[in-house]
Amino acid sequence: MGLIIGTWNYPLMLTLSPLIAAISGGNTAVIKPSEMAAATADVLARRVPEYLDRGAFSVVLGAAPETTSLLEQQWDHIFFTGGTTVAKIVMTAAAKTLTPVVLELGGKSPAIVHSSADLRVAARRIAHGRWTNAGQTCTAPDYVLVAKDVAGPFLKQLQESVIQFYGEQPQTSADYCRIINLRHFDRLIGLLASGDIYHGGQYDRSDRYIAPTVLVNVSPESPVMQEEIFGPILPILQVGDVQEAIDFVNTRTSPLGLYVFTEDHAVAEKILESTESGDAAVNDCTLQPIIHDLPFGGVGNSGMGKYHGEWGFRTYTNARGILYHSTRLDLDVRYPPYDRNQSLRSVVAHLRA
Repeated sequence: MGLIIGTWNYPLMLTLSPLIAAISGGNTAVIKPSEMAAATADVLARRVPEYLDRGAFSVVLGAAPETTSLLEQQWDHIFFTGGTTVAKIVMTAAAKTLTPVVLELGGKSPAIVHSSADLRVAARRIAHGRWTNAGQTCTAPDYVLVAKDVAGPFLKQLQESVIQFYGEQPQTSADYCRIINLRHFDRLIGLLASGDIYHGGQYDRSDRYIAPTVLVNVSPESPVMQEEIFGPILPILQVGDVQEAIDFVNTRTSPLGLYVFTEDHAVAEKILESTESGDAAVNDCTLQPIIHDLPFGGVGNSGMGKYHGEWGFRTYTNARGILYHSTRLDLDVRYPPYDRNQSLRSVVAHLRA
């Protein structure tokens, strides 16, 4: 039996996708939805028993105490989606019983914009990846490393894309989301001072609204560059060349995603070969999880284990190697005492027979 601990930012997809993988492998499961997405959790608690065998699948509601109690039980597998702090608690609990885990986490996923990139397309796709769900997406580009010689035109294209997507007043856009709660809202507002606001910056606490915001003149040591943002703020940093971008990425923990925008195949390959990330994309971002032929998951601080499609089936099954061996040939050479001449005679005798 497996335990599936869901998260709040895509509370239906990121809870049921592991469940689908578990079912495909013939497993039973207990599902613990995130209490932060209370309405979705209530729906899951009502609907799962209606459509799935109650003896094989159940939903447990609650917060930290209930999750702690669940982790104290014996499981065959634990699947957790969330942040690194809670992931360490989950892994510590699993270690007591040597229970295998899959940890789907996050991290600061970089987007690298090379001077050869199609700047309009790069800006549109980065804007889409960053500000969908108000940036509350684990695979969203967390910051941009843009070549200095195209930084100005790229920023202009990025600003135009935001306006095209959400209008001059994003707060009135039906396509723009809100921050999950006030705790995260206040955390994000504190990050706005990490650089100069190139675009956006407006916010409304009563509405949990933060405008799509672009920061420039950001120091790598600033608060916004020390943690996963998980919100609608995008820092833009300039780099002199490809190697500087590679070095910047490699001095930080391995991200969940890495995105390269370039029309030069050699540049893309150099960056991919010189860096490490859970997943990667060239000339796009954030979309790789919906390609079910691709394994999805992190590496290092961004998680462990892969799922989606066949990879989910592999996660929830045990590949047991089984050998069937004939008894027709049983050479003495295999067994002691080991004497070279005796072994050769044994082989010859069997061959003659």
